[in-house]
Amino acid sequence: LELKRMSVSREHRGRGLARALCREVLAFARARGYGAVVLSTSVVQVAAQRLYEGQGFRRVGTSYPSLLGTLLNFQIFHYRCELGDGN
Repeated sequence: LELKRMSVSREHRGRGLARALCREVLAFARARGYGAVVLSTSVVQVAAQRLYEGQGFRRVGTSYPSLLGTLLNFQIFHYRCELGDGN
């Protein structure tokens, strides 16, 4: 399952909503038999990286979105969370 976009508005940040949303996505995927959840985030989204890593995601790759991204060293980090069999 790919988690494409997840965002919490600024006025609601710091309340654990992103963590709760992430847990819900993982539970949703597990309940439906998915083996893993994958996502991407950018090098500048440090809070998102910490959130995902704290939820069990591991960085599995890095890419650049464009030639300009390469020149500016703007990296996209790819993450994966293995769900196992739920036992």
